[in-house]
Amino acid sequence: MKIIRTIDEMQKASRAAHSKTQRLGFVPTMGALHEGHLALVRAAKAQSDVVAASIFVNPLQFGPKEDLAKYPRSFERDCELLEKEGVELLFAPSVEEMYPAKSITYVNVEGLSEKLDGKSRPGHFRGVTTVVAKLFHIVEPDLAFFGQKDAAQVAIIRRMARDLNLPVEIVVCRIVREPDGLAMSSRNAYLDAQRRKSALVLHRALLHVQELFQRGERNSATLIAAGKEVFSEEASVVLDYFEIVDPETLEPVEEITQRTLVAVAAFVGGTRLLDNILVG
Repeated sequence: MKIIRTIDEMQKASRAAHSKTQRLGFVPTMGALHEGHLALVRAAKAQSDVVAASIFVNPLQFGPKEDLAKYPRSFERDCELLEKEGVELLFAPSVEEMYPAKSITYVNVEGLSEKLDGKSRPGHFRGVTTVVAKLFHIVEPDLAFFGQKDAAQVAIIRRMARDLNLPVEIVVCRIVREPDGLAMSSRNAYLDAQRRKSALVLHRALLHVQELFQRGERNSATLIAAGKEVFSEEASVVLDYFEIVDPETLEPVEEITQRTLVAVAAFVGGTRLLDNILVG
């Protein structure tokens, strides 16, 4: 696996792959890799001739009171995992490389970036779309792989790629879970044993909503109330949002008549976790 630190070198490697008419798959990450990331790499490996990944903890997507400084970093271990999975190119730039001094240009998907996580984390998705747009321009992938756990991010990146005519196919892979149902996340490392147990309420609430849906309930307000009732049983977990929305527009849905996203975010101690399911 070739570790690349500069934009110029990454662009040269990408163009070399394309000159051989090879399909380039790309998995962008912030490191602290887990099985969910590796599932994306395996999907990329299955659908591409060459696989590139990136490790870059993006400061633009962290708010002033968020966990940028303590975000888990395990670069050497991450490299070993990626190499074992057959990644050929790893782009690992510095902050200075990605954001030269006095950078003032941002990418913002208006109307979507203020919903779900964007509502409680103002500016977060502007940071995400800016860095992803830059990575797409630098790496020039044919396919880019993202996890369904970050459902709002997926919708926003898809819309950005469509609106800006970016020549990349967005491939979304299912949520990878721990044996007990907890969605895999780099932030799970923050949880002690008790909070780890409490965090299971996210998945439990979603399963309850799914069960009610399968029994025939279609009213979103009823389903949301049922999900929140499950959360009320876990006093140590603070709900951020529990919403039922269109998976493409992120607009609230009153009655479920087609494929619909049930999304939740909550604070377990100081750790903010996400989960979701698709129903319909």
